[in-house]
Amino acid sequence: MQKTSLAMGLSTAMLLPLAAVAQTANTDKTVDMREVLVLGKRLDPNPNAEAGTPYKAKTSADSRHTRPLAETPQTISVVTKAAIDDSGLTDLKQILAAQPGITLGTGENGNAFGDRYIIRGQEARSDVFVDGLRDPGMSTRESFAVEQIEISKGPNSSFAGRGTAGGAVNAITKQATLDHDFTRFSAGVGSDSQRRITSDVNRGYGENFAVRANILWGEEDVPGRAPSSRSRSGLALSGLWEATDNFSLTTDYYGLRTKDHMPDLGGYLVGTVPNRVPANNVPVYAQTSDFLQSDVDTLTARINWKIAPQLKLTSLTRYGKSSNAYVTTGANAGTRYNGSTSVPFTAAALDGGHTGWQEVDYFAHQSNLRWDKELAGLKHEFIFGAEYTDHKVLSGTYQITNTGAYNCRTASNGAAPVGPLNAYCLSDAYGQNYASLNTLAGRSATRLGWNQDWHVKTVALTAMDTVDLTDKLSAFGGIRADYFDLNLVRRNNTTGVITGDYAYNDTLVNGHFGLSYKVAKDAIIYASVASAQDINGGEADSGTSSGYGGAVLYDGKIAGAKPETSINYELGTKWDLFDHKLLATAALFQTTKKDVMEGANYDTVGTFNTGKNRVRGLEVGLAGNFTERLSGQIGGSIMQSEVLGSATATNIGKPLSNFAKKSFSAQLKFQQTDALSYGAVARHESDRCGGQPDTAAGYTNGVCAQPVPAFTVYDVFAAYRFSRRFDLRLNVLNVGNKDYYTAVYRSGAFLYKGDARAVRLTVNYEL
Repeated sequence: MQKTSLAMGLSTAMLLPLAAVAQTANTDKTVDMREVLVLGKRLDPNPNAEAGTPYKAKTSADSRHTRPLAETPQTISVVTKAAIDDSGLTDLKQILAAQPGITLGTGENGNAFGDRYIIRGQEARSDVFVDGLRDPGMSTRESFAVEQIEISKGPNSSFAGRGTAGGAVNAITKQATLDHDFTRFSAGVGSDSQRRITSDVNRGYGENFAVRANILWGEEDVPGRAPSSRSRSGLALSGLWEATDNFSLTTDYYGLRTKDHMPDLGGYLVGTVPNRVPANNVPVYAQTSDFLQSDVDTLTARINWKIAPQLKLTSLTRYGKSSNAYVTTGANAGTRYNGSTSVPFTAAALDGGHTGWQEVDYFAHQSNLRWDKELAGLKHEFIFGAEYTDHKVLSGTYQITNTGAYNCRTASNGAAPVGPLNAYCLSDAYGQNYASLNTLAGRSATRLGWNQDWHVKTVALTAMDTVDLTDKLSAFGGIRADYFDLNLVRRNNTTGVITGDYAYNDTLVNGHFGLSYKVAKDAIIYASVASAQDINGGEADSGTSSGYGGAVLYDGKIAGAKPETSINYELGTKWDLFDHKLLATAALFQTTKKDVMEGANYDTVGTFNTGKNRVRGLEVGLAGNFTERLSGQIGGSIMQSEVLGSATATNIGKPLSNFAKKSFSAQLKFQQTDALSYGAVARHESDRCGGQPDTAAGYTNGVCAQPVPAFTVYDVFAAYRFSRRFDLRLNVLNVGNKDYYTAVYRSGAFLYKGDARAVRLTVNYEL
């Protein structure tokens, strides 16, 4: 429907009651005209939303999913914009951490670029997509321009290409629309000096053009951890040209600037097994020169062309650049000595720091042709796709210089200690913290030249089909072939001497197949199998650290290793209840990963194709409206992992590292009146054990050596709508001020701390 027709229809509907009042006024001279307060709801510009259900999406924004989510034989969790807004969370990392089956990781291997996700026990830091195209810049990601977030669980290479062993994250961005105009502003203030302003403006020009702009500015201290702070600013511009009913072109620009000043690496573990626990009352020890920042700029063009009634082309082209950089400081506890005695004491000391920078340059094009065709009496929904990507990542490090005076030693020289102090302790022998911890080391950093040039080109072809075999039985299948060409150059970034030049190419072939059976009008049971593969050296941030996704070398060359291969079996059911207002899902799954690349103590020569692991689990979910007034999203997963093969025999039988067996989340909202609503969020994660990714968790004598304790955190929120244009929302995050931790480094040297209690008050106004 065109915007003009829609406006005329709405105008007519609104004028009819006025006409009736006017007619009454002609017969009755006295009319009592009372003030009427209209408390309407905002129209949702998201074309994938389920009408009237703020927490439920109807369809995927990925055009390759031809059926509604309730009919798709795969676990796909969707976090809608309404759910994001109500939660009060803004960074993508925070939003995903609240979803079942997803945990967070630390900056393993000294890498602290952006966010690190682990889906169903498998690394997914490079498996983040924006509108269906891989986002190779490992940046800090924000939600201000996001319409919905889709989380596909299980191996997904036939859709996403290399990687995606545990799943993939697809952020769907806000696009210009001709459906209606709107202007929305939000301003928030809160504890920890929090301030945040966003705007979302959409304007149509005539019948064919529309422009949409989203703007963000925000800053805050890290709750409970000042002077560590975060700042975010962004701009997303989208333009739509609808040439005809059958052809449209959308172009957009996305820019984001994020900076964490004095980023906080949290705490550390103390004690020995079996009494290994997080240290209490760890001060903020980040140095004033520490930072973590990301700058992102992308340009994207989209074509939607209905060539014929049964033939539609969707095409996306993107060029992007991002720069990421960090200088961070960790700390760890141990035995220390002061300058005049050999009497030992236990204290934490600053480490030497972690640094890195990246310059990312990428181009991607993807075209998908949908062809609805009846063959042999069966209705087919074919998808034929082609994709080309060119990803370049140049990276290096910083030189750290310390000018502060050392205040303790890490070793004793006997009864009469001699020798200089050599460490920066946070506290003295009496447990008292030193003053001015943030300037203790007098630390500064100078950027060095590049030490790694990573470059991957990929050409991919896909073919998929969804077909109704009977009125109840449907089949879904697809295959994808990826030809890639990888080049990796390493050099000494102080001398400029090339230390390694590696290259190889290969072809990955992956597929999936599913059957779904309608057991009722709006209910299916399904079974599916899917594969995923990853390449040797596929993680741009890991260089030749083979245990972290870096290249495995052998005899000075890149190893002729097989790709890591994951196979997933899933049996599930989906029920679209209450006239499509509530979606209930449940799935049993098993993912087996073989030919895993295992690291060899950070050596450049690693152990390849020696690892194998398995994850089994059950995941359930509810999303939508439970009653006319109660809506929400509830999910939970119970999983078990096991290392089935390893070059280290003692690893076999142990669980995977950074793996939470149980996770649960619930976000419920109750509409008390047309004006007042309130709700709560609960999230629980069982304990887990740190270690090197893709290998066994670190155990000593059967007890976890690097534990992350279980936690349960509660948030509450309430909103009041004063008019159709104006509403107010209050969020209290971590209402119980729970001390909890989200991830641990493999050595226990730093332990990421969750945010303390935070209060946020947001005003929303629509012109």
